[in-house]
Amino acid sequence: MVKMDTGDTAWMLISSAIVLFMTPGLAFFYGGMVRAKNVLGMIMQNFFCIGIVTLVWSVVGFSVAFGPGNGFWGGFHFFALQDLSGSDGNIPYVVFVAFQLMFAIITPALITGSVADRMKFSAFAVFVPLWSVLVYSPIAHWVWATNGWLFKRGAMDFAGGTVVHANAGIAAIVLALVLGKRAGWPSGDFRPHNVPFVLLGTGILWVGWFGFNAGSALGANKLAGYVLLNTQIATGIAILGWLAVEKLRDGKATTLGAASGAVAGLVAITPACGFVSPMGSIAVGGIVGVVCALATSIKGKVGIDDSLDVGAVHLVGGVLGALLTGFFATVDTNSAAHDGIFYGGPWSVLSEQALAVGATLGYSGVVTAIIALAIKYTIGLRMSDEDQITGMDEALHGETAYRFTSIGGGGSRTTSVTPVKVPEEVQA
Repeated sequence: MVKMDTGDTAWMLISSAIVLFMTPGLAFFYGGMVRAKNVLGMIMQNFFCIGIVTLVWSVVGFSVAFGPGNGFWGGFHFFALQDLSGSDGNIPYVVFVAFQLMFAIITPALITGSVADRMKFSAFAVFVPLWSVLVYSPIAHWVWATNGWLFKRGAMDFAGGTVVHANAGIAAIVLALVLGKRAGWPSGDFRPHNVPFVLLGTGILWVGWFGFNAGSALGANKLAGYVLLNTQIATGIAILGWLAVEKLRDGKATTLGAASGAVAGLVAITPACGFVSPMGSIAVGGIVGVVCALATSIKGKVGIDDSLDVGAVHLVGGVLGALLTGFFATVDTNSAAHDGIFYGGPWSVLSEQALAVGATLGYSGVVTAIIALAIKYTIGLRMSDEDQITGMDEALHGETAYRFTSIGGGGSRTTSVTPVKVPEEVQA
């Protein structure tokens, strides 16, 4: 009979549900940051990830990630989700499979922000399943599976700083480079069309992240409490750090900056949340809020059109969080941790964190480039300039997000994005 604690199992079922809800939240977060003609295209990419990764994970992805193969590849023992009758600690193994599925879904969805406005949907539909099996699942095996080579070396990644964020971040930069710049970038007007959507998405992500991080404790216990508290503290402090940079650099603190700072804090605390103290989480949040805000100005200087700053937030934030874990980890929070440098631990703790980061960036970057180039020279990767001008919504999906009735032209006349013109006498 499967060993099961009903409280732990209930917490994991709830965590799985709210982690899934993060992907629609990400859709609103990204959708609000693009122009109105591309909002449905961004939301569509995120919802497609939910569908295709669910299929891929169920057939082969979970087996590659958590199978009993070797240190680098899980193999096919769990192919088609067979032999799931056991338990993982106090929860049924099938619940663990479902929980990890939600991580597998959102990771490629994060990449969509870097290629906004210009990637063909057909190319995206091919890219995601290939990337999920060939990049995400192997790296998850290295870091999280008990027989993974980085896990056995002692790498600490509680909920996905390397597996999810650094992985998706480097893939996003590589894909943006292969795709090339958006038509008209950087001289055109690429301002967000709906900042309230961005803030709504941020709120959904923030709530879901408690399941993302605290759920990774795999139980309703004291460690999960530490993780939830650390997640909240780091995120709040990161907002303050980002806004301080904006105020000093630009003269004004923005709501978009607050949203971006929150996500940066969530990203950075993800690998550290189960290993650092609440005071350590203040340091992590403050550092990443400042550094990620500064990193957003890099893409313009180097000419990389990372549309929605996936690199500045997820790549930089994920790498920083993983490395800072090597400084601030403490066995007082988690007996399974290694004391970081600031708690008397050896420098080898930091070197193992750096190795995990380097291996993730190197493997993900190279394999992502191979997949992207293969698609580019077969079915094509990039929308034409004409389709980019039309917008993803109409060019790729034949629909528009907004329809406004024109004044004076009859009740049936509509236009997709042109606002209603108010007569001068009404304005007066």
